[in-house]
Amino acid sequence: MAQLPDFFYILVAFGVIALAARQIGEFFTRLRLPLITGYLFTGLLVGPFVLGFASEESLEQLRFIDEISLAFIAFAAGRELYLPELRGRLSSIGWVTAGLVLTTLVFVTVAMLLLADYIPFMRVMEGNGRFAVALLAGSILTARSPSSAIAIVTELRARGPFTQMALGVTVIMDFIVIMLFALSTSIADALFAEVPLNINFIFLLLIELALVCTLGFALYWVLRWVLSRRFDASLKIGLILLAGYSTFLISHWLRDYSHDNLPFELLAEPLLICMIASFLVNNYSSLRAEYGRRLNDIAPYIYIAFFTLTGESLELGVLADAWQIALALFLVRVVAVMLGSFTGGVLAGDPMRYNRVKWMAFITQAGVALGLAKEAAVEFPTLGSQFSTLIIAVVVLNEMIGPLFFKWAINHLKEAHTRAKTPEFDGVRDVIIFGVEGPSLLLARQLTRHNWDVKVACLEPNLVENANGSDLSDLSLIAIEDYSLKSLHALDAERADAAVLMLSDEENYAICELLYEQFGTETVVVRLNDRINFHKFHALGALVIDPATVMVGLLEQFVRSPSAASLLLGMEEGQDVVDIELRNPALHGIALRDLQLPLDTLVLSVHRNGNTIISHGYTQLEMGDRVTIVGKNSSLEEVMRRMDG
Repeated sequence: MAQLPDFFYILVAFGVIALAARQIGEFFTRLRLPLITGYLFTGLLVGPFVLGFASEESLEQLRFIDEISLAFIAFAAGRELYLPELRGRLSSIGWVTAGLVLTTLVFVTVAMLLLADYIPFMRVMEGNGRFAVALLAGSILTARSPSSAIAIVTELRARGPFTQMALGVTVIMDFIVIMLFALSTSIADALFAEVPLNINFIFLLLIELALVCTLGFALYWVLRWVLSRRFDASLKIGLILLAGYSTFLISHWLRDYSHDNLPFELLAEPLLICMIASFLVNNYSSLRAEYGRRLNDIAPYIYIAFFTLTGESLELGVLADAWQIALALFLVRVVAVMLGSFTGGVLAGDPMRYNRVKWMAFITQAGVALGLAKEAAVEFPTLGSQFSTLIIAVVVLNEMIGPLFFKWAINHLKEAHTRAKTPEFDGVRDVIIFGVEGPSLLLARQLTRHNWDVKVACLEPNLVENANGSDLSDLSLIAIEDYSLKSLHALDAERADAAVLMLSDEENYAICELLYEQFGTETVVVRLNDRINFHKFHALGALVIDPATVMVGLLEQFVRSPSAASLLLGMEEGQDVVDIELRNPALHGIALRDLQLPLDTLVLSVHRNGNTIISHGYTQLEMGDRVTIVGKNSSLEEVMRRMDG
């Protein structure tokens, strides 16, 4: 019982460290470094080998967090493999995957054997031990990073054959690597125990494989039961993690029991059990969406805990001695990836322009590789943390360099669809409205009254020709042939500060993509027709208006805050609310209290870099800030002139 308070203190202290790691990780992203690098750095800093805030004994007591995290990583790896998404590309994916697995495994294993005399913990080993370590390293460094690849594809909005192939290979690789690791650990266990690799050993491997599949199938039914219940989301997450952790407890018990009571030792790899169960849930149940939501909910917290704890276990002395070995292994792995991906692409018949840069998509490593490194250190205590420290050093290099190569390859093959640079303000507020109907025409007239230069795009030439002398004569209707890039250039879309899309969702999305990728239009407002398309527009930075809910929201605002609602809608005579972008360099760095605004105006907020700042008198303005101000129309015009410069 006396150990409980100590354990509680250790747990609370680790929680505080994890909170710090989260902030440091976000700081590292501003330096263009991966999040996990910040987490690892924090752990290394507070660990027993630098500042000493955490002791080696406390790390042992927190081993259960490692095992819960490893179970989650295996669940995540199994969920990435969704068979319907791979059909149609299996030939290319299969050849490239085979090439990568074979070359990486062989090259890294051979490199480790050749470098054994220069690696302190391998130097004292005999031939069997050296081969076991080399095989483990080869299987771990074969892993890729689906999460990093998906993040890059999402960031660049990448689409195309190269991107699809890269994602398919990266996803399936982790599934294969965990199976390869399970096989490697069994072989390594036999080599360390000096068990002969004969027909009896192969029979034992088959028994272990059957046992793993059985336990994986049992865990699949446990996960199905949890996901199908009407439990609270937090309870479901807790039960999923508990089920994963249980596989480690069962695996440890089985290994100890077989060692003490049987003539052989059974090794049921818990990572493979979890991955098989996850794969079955993802592909052979109707609970895929619910399963994905629960894993996504807990993922950030798991990664913070796992990578911070991994950083704490890094031995700084080993890291300092092994950096040259880590760099050598990194270069060997890059060469292996080059050869394997090129050979696989040639055998699959892929275009040479893809094959020449294909290797750039497969350098990155992250969660699975780190998890396997820590699992190997636990499975084989004789290796200690020296083995995991060496492998983690290689993984960190891959994680830092890999994304840069992948981004370059996507851009080189012109499969990136990023936002174009927003044009400089030319002194005139321009807006293009797509769609000719009552609300759009009314909007055009209201914007014109507020000194906007309004163009209404129209597909009907007759309507434009007959506009003179009709009730449309006060509007600028522009006839276009279609909603293509050529038509947008004819509308001078490169000068537009805003666009309003009031067509079908399909037409709206086509225009929205062009405005995003070709013109970088600052403000795009979309009238939604089907709510299922909301996230598509939102991903392009559009402001989405859903007619089905906007009326309810407006009525709610009138009930809760009638004065504010009236003001925002321009119903208060002589007053308005406007957003003004700061373009006057003379006002950069000045505090709001020193602006000397008209007394009948009030700054409500400042929008900067995608974040809204609740302003006060000491808030300093920066170029590009969008300042929301309420006041009389005449005073607002004066403020606009000052901020425009």
